[in-house]
Amino acid sequence: MSLTTVIKPKRAWSRIDFVELVRFKDLFYFLSWRDIKVRYKQTAIGIVWALFLPVITMIIFTIFFGNFAQISSNGVPYPIFVYVGVLFWNFFSQSINNASASLVGNEGIIKKIYFPKLLLPAASIFVCLVDFLIANLVLLGLMAYYRFLPSWQSLLVVPLLIVLTYLVSLGFGLFLAAVNVKFRDVRFVTPLFIQLLFFVTPVIYPSSIVSPEHQWILNLNPMSGIIGTARAVIFGETIIDWTALGMAVGVTVVSVLIGLVYFRKTERYFADII
Repeated sequence: MSLTTVIKPKRAWSRIDFVELVRFKDLFYFLSWRDIKVRYKQTAIGIVWALFLPVITMIIFTIFFGNFAQISSNGVPYPIFVYVGVLFWNFFSQSINNASASLVGNEGIIKKIYFPKLLLPAASIFVCLVDFLIANLVLLGLMAYYRFLPSWQSLLVVPLLIVLTYLVSLGFGLFLAAVNVKFRDVRFVTPLFIQLLFFVTPVIYPSSIVSPEHQWILNLNPMSGIIGTARAVIFGETIIDWTALGMAVGVTVVSVLIGLVYFRKTERYFADII
């Protein structure tokens, strides 16, 4: 007598089954490692690109915005000032790009086997986290060169900021990935959205150049509070803007909730319409 297992679609909204996610942790590792290998496959310098790209970006920004435009960096050497911003911004922007395309890019797997689809955008962001951690080697070198010693505060706060960046990227990524399954316009809109968001993110400039009455607009962008706090604790020369950081946490929580709700609501249709 043979047994047949029937997998029924979930309700429009169901709570996340964390036990199931843990059970599929090996698949998460496999997807992450696969994406890392594919990312640098058949490249001349391989994973060194994770160092090369942010360094080149730092040099270009330093020449044009630090030297020519003379943008303020609050007394901090502009190269390390902008590099901190580039690090966190690249992590965020690349994560959203990867996550938004993660479902469509794994169409074959989604149609063939059952697994928590949440793993796909989560794994794609993990790949960007690896790049981010590698690129931090350059930051350590810059800190040594400019004699910025890491404080206990930075050792405690920076890891929390990394987690916050991962979560806000996941929130946006889940929503865009789910929308992208049905509307492929997302792949055109996402780069434009990220490009526009860059100009309202204090990557190449300090948030202090924005007038106090308009600071709240800047703080609606979670990366503003994250990057500003990262600079404050790494350089140890400015006071943490708790309002900006609090807004970043609030927007992160809201984005994750919206992303999860919409993702879970549409997940049962992925295999049919992808």
